[in-house]
Amino acid sequence: MNAIASPTEQALQAPLQAPLDALGRPLQSLRISVTDRCNFRCGYCMPRAAFAADHAFLPRPELLTFEETTRLAALLVELGVGKIRLTGGEPLLRKHLHVLVGRLAALRCADGSPLELALSTNGSLLARQAPALKEAGLQRVAVSLDALEPAAFERACDTSVPVSDVLAGVETALAVGLQVKVNAVVRRGVNEDQVIPLVRHFRGTPVELRFIEFMDVGQTNAWNRDQVTTSDTLRERIAHLHPLQALPARGMGETAQRHAYVDGQGTVGFISSVSHAFCHDCTRLRLSADGRLYTCLFATQGQDVRQLLRGGSNDAALLSALRTQWQRRDDRYSELRQHRTTPRTVREQRIEMSYIGG
Repeated sequence: MNAIASPTEQALQAPLQAPLDALGRPLQSLRISVTDRCNFRCGYCMPRAAFAADHAFLPRPELLTFEETTRLAALLVELGVGKIRLTGGEPLLRKHLHVLVGRLAALRCADGSPLELALSTNGSLLARQAPALKEAGLQRVAVSLDALEPAAFERACDTSVPVSDVLAGVETALAVGLQVKVNAVVRRGVNEDQVIPLVRHFRGTPVELRFIEFMDVGQTNAWNRDQVTTSDTLRERIAHLHPLQALPARGMGETAQRHAYVDGQGTVGFISSVSHAFCHDCTRLRLSADGRLYTCLFATQGQDVRQLLRGGSNDAALLSALRTQWQRRDDRYSELRQHRTTPRTVREQRIEMSYIGG
């Protein structure tokens, strides 16, 4: 005679229906920040004036352990997540990151298929870590590279790390079989002159180059709309030299508008959060390094799930909390930005990109 399952066991055994948020968007993607530290001081993310030597970063005991992170990720996969991206800060500063990659790579979607597992990085440490990350199960990397010319790179990223280290990371990642995207945040008056050199460098390679509009994330990057070079402007500038044709989206939640070079020399993408907001089909949830869940990159507060993890909550209780937070989600900051006529109050201050990841 079969034993009767407990209520908790019954809840975990019952088929889970993927939740929709308040605007009808499914949960499909999870971004996991593994650290709030970075070895660069890019002005749009960690400007040195705000993140000086005395800045208080998260103490190690406050960071989620790899076991805690994997437990949360496994539950969110049950709720529909099929894509996970590790981010930071600079995620490669987190020791033994390949161990976490291996644990996440072992998770399976509801249909038994593997997760899409990616990493965002500034690339400075990638050359030495790419082989272990690939072996652990990482599939893709997105490397931030805002300039190719050494002085422009130093100016944009406020770092003494040479741009050659980042380029070596890109080459090593390709060599070990990782898919590679290169992301460049373009700011007028800072690195606009690097757009065409980047295009020329990556055209005809397996790398997909993507240009990102300067966004008003956090409170410290002194964002000004006058510094935004729109995707339309960049696309026209590139197409004047290398004709482009638009490509269809590969699925819901894709942030980049992709274009192919007409001569077959690859693709280029444009991420247009300011000029062409894509909130309507955003399917992302974000987990901070200290265990807070955020439903938007521009959020002002998140739900503390570390307290639930370390307080002894079982999986059924955690699933319920995760489902409820997503179902309450109604974020669409970028779509509302253009209609906002008053500045945010101190109470409404946004989290920093370095804390939650881009």
